[in-house]
Amino acid sequence: MSSNNDKEFDLFITDLNGNLRGKRMPANALSKVMEEGVKLPRSVIGFDFWGDDVLDNGLVFETGDSDGICMPVHDEAVPVPWADSPRNQILATMFNPDGTPFSADPRQALNAVVDRFKKLGLTPVVATELEFYLMDGKSEETQRPQPPILVEGHGRRLAETDCYSIDEMDGLSSFFAEVREVCEQQGVPADTIISELGPGQFEINLNHVPNPMLAGDQAIMFKRLVRGIARKHGYSATFMAKPYANKSGNGFHVHFSLLNEAGINVFDNGGDEGTDVLKHAVAGLMNTMADSMLAFAPHMNSYRRFMVGAHAPTCASWGYENRTVAIRIPDSPPVARRIEHRVAGADANPYLVLATILAGALYGIENKLMPPAPIAGDAYTEANQDLILPNKWDDATDIFNRSDVMREYLGEEFVRVFTAAKRQELRKLHAQISDIEYESYLGFL
Repeated sequence: MSSNNDKEFDLFITDLNGNLRGKRMPANALSKVMEEGVKLPRSVIGFDFWGDDVLDNGLVFETGDSDGICMPVHDEAVPVPWADSPRNQILATMFNPDGTPFSADPRQALNAVVDRFKKLGLTPVVATELEFYLMDGKSEETQRPQPPILVEGHGRRLAETDCYSIDEMDGLSSFFAEVREVCEQQGVPADTIISELGPGQFEINLNHVPNPMLAGDQAIMFKRLVRGIARKHGYSATFMAKPYANKSGNGFHVHFSLLNEAGINVFDNGGDEGTDVLKHAVAGLMNTMADSMLAFAPHMNSYRRFMVGAHAPTCASWGYENRTVAIRIPDSPPVARRIEHRVAGADANPYLVLATILAGALYGIENKLMPPAPIAGDAYTEANQDLILPNKWDDATDIFNRSDVMREYLGEEFVRVFTAAKRQELRKLHAQISDIEYESYLGFL
């Protein structure tokens, strides 16, 4: 898909936060990079959100800040159509110098979980749904979100919730047309576009694929292209969990089923209820949900989504065709029986979200756990309060760090590096004095 007119290409990996880290290189280096990869310090994976070293993670001074090898995950580069000058991009994953997977790389952590499914003769089939806000182009400059102006036939600024509105999408038709075009160019299987609950909030669903690493790749590429195309059209886009205090947050829902070696969905028993394997997976997800919360809500702002009535689950719960629960079994033909996981925010790292979801399901399957009775009504009032999810960032970090399940399925090194990054971020943010503190106290105390 590359062109002779392309002058450069970007090779990047995703760090623990899902931020892209890599190098911009001349086009004539492409063939060598595809064969040999690119060296980057392994500590890059463990950077904090702002790109600073995390000295407590064991990857910096203890190793001499040694390099890993970043190898492309696809056979060819793909275009970056929103770039000012011709450029391609390559997504990569990190290996140790001896060729073994670097376990702190979130894509490698996901791959390790998928390999455990393969040993059971099972293949996860995954689809993702990502919500984002399209904002006025000055929002990034002012560091405050503002809804966009519908320039195509409307000329008005969005202000109110208008869920499932076709008019909203009509007013942004050129933006969405280019999103679809670039998704096709980059192999991202974009499907339905929905106007969501906030002004300028949209959801785009990506079709299911029988390869969780590819689903993670596609989600990473999708988030990048949405932001890039938004800037090209004079807008800003954000996958921040809660950009508006009084509006809906951005969620990241994951649908998955499991195929056996014959290609049969092992969740399908021919009826609506699903098989015992489905229930084992549900029970595992419920049992590990609190342990996994740091992966689903990795930032301080993430926890603003989790309040009663805000359409984000607050307890580990499940049910059939019930959007108030954390784990929903959608109404569908039995052959398409699947689990929808509804906890993660769109600000989370897609690889890590998929890894922890699949690890939880596998934990339940391997231990043949069974869930409590499904909830048919309002999960916010009917769920077992003993299964309440952590709603503070520091609590979620401690629970993740103590989790034997996370250590077993994601690895000791991964848990150590991820926890160290989150604790450093927490210290940095707590060291800042907020605007509201000055507005409230300065001159009054």
